[in-house]
Amino acid sequence: MPASEATRHALLIDLDGVVYQGGHLIEGALEALDWIRTQQVPHLFVTNTTSRPRAALLEKFEELGFSARLDEVMTPVVAANQWLVEHRIRKAALFVPAATQQDFSGIDAVAPEQDVAADAVIVGDLGEAWDFRLLNRAFQFLMQEPQPRLIALGMTRYWRGRNGLQLDVAPFVKALEHAADCEAVVVGKPAPAFFEASLAILGVSASQALMIGDDIVGDVDAAQRCGIRGIQVRTGKFRESDLDGKIKPFALLDSIAGLPAWWERELES
Repeated sequence: MPASEATRHALLIDLDGVVYQGGHLIEGALEALDWIRTQQVPHLFVTNTTSRPRAALLEKFEELGFSARLDEVMTPVVAANQWLVEHRIRKAALFVPAATQQDFSGIDAVAPEQDVAADAVIVGDLGEAWDFRLLNRAFQFLMQEPQPRLIALGMTRYWRGRNGLQLDVAPFVKALEHAADCEAVVVGKPAPAFFEASLAILGVSASQALMIGDDIVGDVDAAQRCGIRGIQVRTGKFRESDLDGKIKPFALLDSIAGLPAWWERELES
């Protein structure tokens, strides 16, 4: 959905912690999304979620009371597919949930239990499925000769679940980097490539875009390093201590519910 010449701004919207948390919409989120569509603001839902495919995300949206098109959802798997094609990698060991594997296209997927060579090892969010055996299997793939490329579907450190803060994919990627003496190719947030791909889908420049997120590092700072203005919300994983550091968001909102009023006051005035 490319922006027209008259479009002044576009929006990248994080999901978990901004639009919803757990199984519930953030209060006022639905009204804010309706306003975005009514105002025809070009937008893209950007998420590091790799625990489910995009089709399942759309089903969750419907359950929560809003809808989106498949091409309005940007995930690390979309970026990973682009990277694999560009680098002509055909065989990859997938350390992602089984359901998410359906979003990978055009590759020969290698299951962790297969004793074969791979050109890449792709690591996503496996949550409580991680154990020593599985992490060690990823390490064993990376110790093959020639060494496969390690691809991280994001580098989010943690997220807020129903039982409080929980580890995300980054700690496991860091463990593999250290053990196998390699550096991961990051295709999800906070990698610049993820934001650049998102801007390309929207058809806008970085200066025209704003990113709204709950992670001051992975959303706000990562976007601002790419020239995208970052809006921090006080929902999701946000903690007041996040504002004590060097990262200064372009705007601070109590939640996405405050976006329409802020937008009209600060951007359209």
